[in-house]
Amino acid sequence: MTRMAANGELRPHLIPNGLKCVDVKTNGCHNNRGKNGPGTGVTSRQPRHESFEQAPLYVAVMTYLGFGIVTLFGYFRDFLRAVGLEKCHVAQEREEQKDFIPLYQDFENFYTRNLYMRVRDNWNRPICSLPGPVFDLMERTSDDYNWTFTLTGRTIHNVINMGSYNYLGFAENNKDFLKTVADKTRQYGVGVCSTRQEMGNLSIHEELEQLVANFLGVESSLTFGMGFAANSMNIPAIVGKGCLILSDELNHTSLILGARLSGATIRVFKHNNMHSLEKMLREAVCSGQPRTHRPWKKILIVVEGIYSMEGSVVRLPEIVALKKKYKAYLYLDEAHSIGAVGASGRGVTELFDVNPADVDVMMGTFTKSFGAAGGYLAGNKELVDYLRSHSHSAVYASAMSPPVTEQIIRAMKCIMGKDGGTEGIRRIRQLAENTRYFRARLKEMGYIIYGNDDSPVVPILLYMPGKVVAFAREMLERKIGVVVVGFPATPITEARARFCLSASHTRAMLNQVLHHLNEVGDDLCLKFSRKTYPSWSDPHAETTHSERGS
Repeated sequence: MTRMAANGELRPHLIPNGLKCVDVKTNGCHNNRGKNGPGTGVTSRQPRHESFEQAPLYVAVMTYLGFGIVTLFGYFRDFLRAVGLEKCHVAQEREEQKDFIPLYQDFENFYTRNLYMRVRDNWNRPICSLPGPVFDLMERTSDDYNWTFTLTGRTIHNVINMGSYNYLGFAENNKDFLKTVADKTRQYGVGVCSTRQEMGNLSIHEELEQLVANFLGVESSLTFGMGFAANSMNIPAIVGKGCLILSDELNHTSLILGARLSGATIRVFKHNNMHSLEKMLREAVCSGQPRTHRPWKKILIVVEGIYSMEGSVVRLPEIVALKKKYKAYLYLDEAHSIGAVGASGRGVTELFDVNPADVDVMMGTFTKSFGAAGGYLAGNKELVDYLRSHSHSAVYASAMSPPVTEQIIRAMKCIMGKDGGTEGIRRIRQLAENTRYFRARLKEMGYIIYGNDDSPVVPILLYMPGKVVAFAREMLERKIGVVVVGFPATPITEARARFCLSASHTRAMLNQVLHHLNEVGDDLCLKFSRKTYPSWSDPHAETTHSERGS
């Protein structure tokens, strides 16, 4: 439980770090290997299978070779620019600034002008309609290799949206569903133009915070107008110098930025690896701070519910067990999991049947499952009251827009059934069904996909840079909008397309996408899996995977 020191600083109830290792061992910190997770001493309650199949060796070789060829051509084109045979479009320092500190890093500049610019047409596509299950795109062309774009005036209609985080389909414009939002806009206007602590604290803000606390099953919550700032501006208010942050290696940029701004010591453990986490916890308890060996003021474990690039789900029961074992704190970012998993949409705590009180800081965003904007932090009342006066985003940021606030309230009430209907629970079940169906069919086709079977984030591994570009362009030709991601956002050998399922996707839409994926996968040779899976038409079939014949 979070403790408040006399000076107002949050203090954890930690065991002294000056204990000898033998003392720690007698207090339960020995290297006990659990049945389903090394070093945790707890049986895993992972609800579904989580897959991270490795590609054949030749795929990795061809991927490195592809990047090597592109890099060589990049240096050759730089030579042509240097001798004046090719025009250089990239921003450069003037000659008189040559002795200054460079504004542009060499590699970043090289990567941008020679690799990213060649494929930039696959990102930042202008949408001119509601970004629901389908949307309209403004067609654009480029005659200078994507340095600039020109709109053709033509609209590409009814593109199936497989990239938005609209998990429960609340990004909608149905006037019957949005009536309360329109009413609140007429009552309060669109903006507040003040912080919560000055003239911007509205009754609907307090109603939302109470609703969030009730939804999560905690004492209190605090809401913010920006989800990114909910992480980056609040972690520095919780920990500081003399504290230790243990961060999963695949945590979101907002968590990484918040950890760096805090001034705390940061150590990174392997993704979802309980042995790596426990090793760091044990070392932190035994050794304390570097040089002085004083006890850490706080030890904070920072994880996500669903990891947005991998589609993997946090091993929450095991992390909670380790947190209790070593008297650390747990910060859980549920940006992609709240509303999207769990029988009633309450996130990974419900998915694993973990008591929300065992998570010290619960964070989430309203930009995904709730079709709005902003984020929240929740926990015990003592923590939330402290953050109200110490969080930069709570003290200095403008209050959340009233129509956005009401949109979150109406979506959350719908999920909880407080609107008197069952639409919310229907959407949660539809999302779960769509997720299982889509993942099963992709595996059946022979794609390598990452993540947990419950995760609506579905990464398809494409690996080679040329195939990534060809895949995105070919899918758009077939009126399917996808998000492709490559190095440096992913490891160099693991470029991928990231699909996000929604409750608003109909079975006909998914079948259409799957049909085109099957064809594109064959045309571009993207089906790298060497495993066979049972057909979706027989859900009770044997689930044991067997190796394909070569």
